[in-house]
Amino acid sequence: MTSARRTPTPVPDKGVGPLLRDWRGRRRISQLELALRAGSSARHISFVETGRSRPSEEFLLRLAEHLDVPVRERNALLLAAGYAPRFPETPLDDPSLDGLRAGLDRLLQGYEPYPALVVDATYQVVAANRGLAVLMDGVPEHLLEPPLNAMRLTLHPEGLAPKIRNLGEWRGHLLHQMERQIALHRSDELRALYDEVAAYPVADPGEVPEADEPPVPFFALPLRVEHEGRMLSFVSSIATFNTPMDVTVAELAIETLLPADPATVKHLRDLMP
Repeated sequence: MTSARRTPTPVPDKGVGPLLRDWRGRRRISQLELALRAGSSARHISFVETGRSRPSEEFLLRLAEHLDVPVRERNALLLAAGYAPRFPETPLDDPSLDGLRAGLDRLLQGYEPYPALVVDATYQVVAANRGLAVLMDGVPEHLLEPPLNAMRLTLHPEGLAPKIRNLGEWRGHLLHQMERQIALHRSDELRALYDEVAAYPVADPGEVPEADEPPVPFFALPLRVEHEGRMLSFVSSIATFNTPMDVTVAELAIETLLPADPATVKHLRDLMP
């Protein structure tokens, strides 16, 4: 497992009041509703947002919890209010995270032969299993050099994109996913990545090979990939850690590709018995 790239906690360019008002606006929550959730009053919330009252550290964190503010951005709120950051950002290769790394490695290996990977907040791949490597057959070396980026690998015209037979749908899904992340995180790096991959040309996927078995109805948007002349179908599932207390851990996401039909199961098991 590689070390996740560290994105510095954004340095607030305005006071805590405007930042809170901005998060409340994003969540479309009124001052009264936020006050009721946090056990306060709309008047107190108004005073905090206008700078007439300085919130205590605990009250600020309570508001952030009810506004579902990401952990990194909670540190930014604390800094803007004159407090020290509460949540550490531990490098993934730090010995204190040995247990986390070992657990993730066991999870990825246990999911084989099906593809699975772990990414950080900017979609850098910090761990992956052999099932994912199977899908990367034929991808040029320059796209496989560290740091690997899941969005770039998937959507680059020399990456997985030419093999994706529903590229238009899948590309739209991934770009929408990135847009949601950009709305949550004030990250110039994430915005630059979005601008890059959104500008990639979308090639005609060509003739779609026939499936080995009759098509089955999908319960979620499938990723349909051609591999060795066969059509593989997957449904993506993403998991995060519950109530993380570290910025690095909070920004990790585990993506597993669930085989969506018996033909995909058989093909991958034949490749990796």
